[in-house]
Amino acid sequence: MKAVLGRDRLQASDGPLVAVVGVFDGLHLGHAYLLEHLVAEARGRAARPTVITFDAHPDAVLLGHAPPLLMDPADRLELLADAGVEVVVVEHFDDTLRRTSYDAFIDGITSRCGLAALIMTSDAAFGHERAGTPATLAELGRREGFDVVVVPPFALDGREVRSSDIRAAISSGDLATAERLLGRSYAVVGDVDEAGRMTFAMPVALPPPGAYAARTPRGPAATIGVDGSTFIGPGQAETRIRVEFAGVIAGREHQRNGGRGHPSHAST
Repeated sequence: MKAVLGRDRLQASDGPLVAVVGVFDGLHLGHAYLLEHLVAEARGRAARPTVITFDAHPDAVLLGHAPPLLMDPADRLELLADAGVEVVVVEHFDDTLRRTSYDAFIDGITSRCGLAALIMTSDAAFGHERAGTPATLAELGRREGFDVVVVPPFALDGREVRSSDIRAAISSGDLATAERLLGRSYAVVGDVDEAGRMTFAMPVALPPPGAYAARTPRGPAATIGVDGSTFIGPGQAETRIRVEFAGVIAGREHQRNGGRGHPSHAST
């Protein structure tokens, strides 16, 4: 898979592309469904399945604050490659990009390589003031020579799968629902100091204070503590440790009692 930093790094040899634009935080079941359509459309058009995403959550610029991440950016690239994506364009989301019109955004692609199609859901939109809807982009495509393929929404138990619902499940400690919507166990990636405290490059979604069963490089059945930070127990300082949550052992009341019954517990 080829990853490029911005549309201005695209080359003619990268195309033609079938592209989808989105944050893809968490790469949940709804994203997987969308990527299946992306790859199938690209194959049918002898094009390269492409994801255009961002280096940070757009809400940081649009709203002044961003939700905690559900996935480490490097993990996101790995899973996109596993899904069959051949090109990933990572855009720096700043105020300049926020003000970029949808047609200028598309020109940043078509002026450098071929664009065969865009994949969108019916409620998707991008560009300044979200003016780039399936309808407006379809009109642009008729002039510029690309198609817009609208994919029907993916629903689980009659409800669309959304990253915000997964964050809500994690923050409430409902890791089983988070796992069901993600299609895999929830995991965080960070650096660990000698005391076992994890730090993260960006804010990440964490469950409520408590003790949690987890899988880590230090053991397949570790216990970690969460209380604003994440602790996996003392040991050698390491970078890019992956902690995969496996279930709840005990909540805040357990920690107030001193964390008895597990090898490490969180502190503030």
